[in-house]
Amino acid sequence: MDRYNFKTVEKKWQKYWEEEKIFSTKADKNKKKFYCLEMFPYPSGKIHMGHVRNYTIGDVLARYKTLQGFNVLHPMGWDSFGMPAENAARQNKLDPKTWTEKNILVMKSQLKKLGLSIDWDKEISTCSPDYYRHQQEFFLELYDKGLVYRKESYVNWDPVDNTVLANEQVIDGKGWRSGAIVERKKLNQWFFKITKFSEELLESLDNLKDWPNKVKVMQKNWIGKSYGCEIKFKIQTEKQIKQIECYTTRPDTLFGMSFLAVSVDHPIAKFYTNDPEFIKFKKECSKTGTTEESIAAADKLGFKTDLLAINPLDENIKVPVYFANFVLMDYGLGAVFGCPAHDQRDLDFAKKYNLNVTPVVRPEKDKDFSINEKAFTESGYLFNSKFLNNLKVPDESINKTISYLEEKNIGQRKTNFRLKDWGISRQRYWGCPIPIAYDEQNNPVKIPKYMLPVQLPKIDQLNSVGNPLDEMLEWKNITIEGKKCIRETDTLDTFVDSSWYFLRFCSPHNEEYGFDTDEVKYWMPVDQYIGGVEHAILHLLYSRFFMQALSYQNNLIDIKEPFSGLFTQGMVCHETYKDENNNWVSPDELVTKDGNKFLKSTEKPIIIGPSESMSKSKRNTIDPEKIINDYGADSARLFILSDSPPEKDIQWSDEGINSSYKFIQKLWALNQKIIQEIKANHPTNPNNDLEKITNKFIKNITYNIENFSYNKIIANFHETYSALNKIILNKIDKKKIIKNYKKFLVAISPVIPHFSNECMEMINVKENLKWPEIEEKFLLEDNVKFIIQFNGKTRKIIVSKKDATESLLLTKIKEDAKLSKYLNKKNIKKKIFIPNKLINLITN
Repeated sequence: MDRYNFKTVEKKWQKYWEEEKIFSTKADKNKKKFYCLEMFPYPSGKIHMGHVRNYTIGDVLARYKTLQGFNVLHPMGWDSFGMPAENAARQNKLDPKTWTEKNILVMKSQLKKLGLSIDWDKEISTCSPDYYRHQQEFFLELYDKGLVYRKESYVNWDPVDNTVLANEQVIDGKGWRSGAIVERKKLNQWFFKITKFSEELLESLDNLKDWPNKVKVMQKNWIGKSYGCEIKFKIQTEKQIKQIECYTTRPDTLFGMSFLAVSVDHPIAKFYTNDPEFIKFKKECSKTGTTEESIAAADKLGFKTDLLAINPLDENIKVPVYFANFVLMDYGLGAVFGCPAHDQRDLDFAKKYNLNVTPVVRPEKDKDFSINEKAFTESGYLFNSKFLNNLKVPDESINKTISYLEEKNIGQRKTNFRLKDWGISRQRYWGCPIPIAYDEQNNPVKIPKYMLPVQLPKIDQLNSVGNPLDEMLEWKNITIEGKKCIRETDTLDTFVDSSWYFLRFCSPHNEEYGFDTDEVKYWMPVDQYIGGVEHAILHLLYSRFFMQALSYQNNLIDIKEPFSGLFTQGMVCHETYKDENNNWVSPDELVTKDGNKFLKSTEKPIIIGPSESMSKSKRNTIDPEKIINDYGADSARLFILSDSPPEKDIQWSDEGINSSYKFIQKLWALNQKIIQEIKANHPTNPNNDLEKITNKFIKNITYNIENFSYNKIIANFHETYSALNKIILNKIDKKKIIKNYKKFLVAISPVIPHFSNECMEMINVKENLKWPEIEEKFLLEDNVKFIIQFNGKTRKIIVSKKDATESLLLTKIKEDAKLSKYLNKKNIKKKIFIPNKLINLITN
């Protein structure tokens, strides 16, 4: 029997799908639509196993929906601007465009080898002027709506990538790409006014029924709606400072206040600009980024002023005022009051500067309570708080305190949000140019629409430090409406590029505007979006904002949410390896002997580390192209969906991929048997076992695809293969075999499409494929399980024919050795019989 030659089969069908444009989106808008979209890939050079998993999950769904008769949009594009391309171009002494376009060609060819049902006619790339021209138009639209503005502010500065980072791009105080410790720097920046939609972005999360709850919680926490109070603190000083205002969510702890801390950029800083110690302190603060994470990680530093803040609840309590590196002007009002007993940061600060620590909340009433190393942040009851004593915290205490402050006109109830406006300026070449210039008075001037796109100047190679656009005078100098201007040299954050690409996919060749309104109304929102949970805040929140911003003051489009369904897949993980010098080692560099792993080059043993998400830095990656060449695309697809639920991490193993390859060979052997049985042309057989197996399989597959239980699909494959292999030689007639085998092949085609199409062609099936309907009559069981009870107690469960009568069951009970003893010398007083379920005999 011939072995399955996956290389020949897969090349054949990939060529057929491409030439026949079999996956191009149909134009029939009368059909129900299904928009399936995976995360936008960055063209880094080669695909990785994370890509394979992400796109295989989406492809299974897209193929399934196509077979169900939906008009499916399943496109692909490239998130092709960004700092990695610029850094790689510097290292390789070439321009980012050449590097990026070369990578796109490589990755595109690899993705095609996976047999994805991608509509390549809708391919886009964010670094193409055809794409970013419309992005520049959107920028100017939002500018006219008042949703874009420029201001001087402190930003997160990545000293390695030499660029600004948004708060969301700083992870644990470090740049999300470079890993460098982020610094604080003051620059003129462009911002999107995302805070205008804080309430809408928060409230509409509750309407996203098909989003994972964990993602919605992450976004809710990031938006961070809080209820509190703005308080006016009188200041005792000889300087012209009457009061300092601050926002707090815990005004009920005011009696525990031991200091007031303000930002180094607070208006009162002007009174200390000639103080050399303050100047030194301010410079030290610049080493801390602007995110909560970087601030939390940094040492808490303070500069004591000569000011005293008066407690608004007790004018006899006066506390020192500090400038502190953990207070920013962008958060609240640039000032916070410190209550060390009930905030760990404040406690650390108070201990460092020998300040009072007065507890005002205790877990139980009338019990002694003190603070040692850890602040008490739980609920409880107020004490040491005079007229607020014994109020329950926080249920009663916060409202009562705010009401008191409002009565005295020294505080005001306030709702606040953690979310801050999105800084979108980046100091780099390889990004979308901001369509703004500046006149001779440095006023912003919009680039006229007829001058768009503002294209990047061509560059042979990057060799300058910082942003090369600053040095390109010929490009910078421009005349607008007869006036001399200088172009903005900052480019847009690449997350702007990926905040609207799902709209462009709807009409990627539309030249008039970024999208065709009618197409967007038909296709949007995306029915199923698939991607990693690591983008839960960054990309997803920005995309949601962009839809809000485009719909704002817009009579043509009112789509507020881009993704109605969201699925977050897990990582692909692999063991990590190190040599004796603690250097990372690739799996390709190893050889296995007697169950142990050694370096091929030296035959020395290696250190096996924990299984972690595949990454180039730890060299624990597997090359998908090599897997496809060695085992076939269908084997790769089969394995990447097996074992783990798709939302969980999957552990890569050589044994796993080899097992998937062997299973496809088994399916091929089964196919050969089935072909022979079809040729045998047996007479009609009334047995329905084949129909039962087929319909049970279709029902399970349908349910598991709809519920993203993709690992269970693979289990269904194995179960059904075993069942078919047992009965296929039972002389089943040709017509019945073809009818059921076609259904089986169609049902497995979303997962292993090359194999399925090849087998269907062998039984002369290729066109007008539809997802098979379930024939419920074949799912009805001939036998059912009956519960046998005596005096209400279950004694046994027996199997009998469906619709068995009461008398038949009594006969079976009397014939059963275990059950008959319960009737021995006893009378049946009553019989309770529920057809197809239960019989209960009441005896005495």
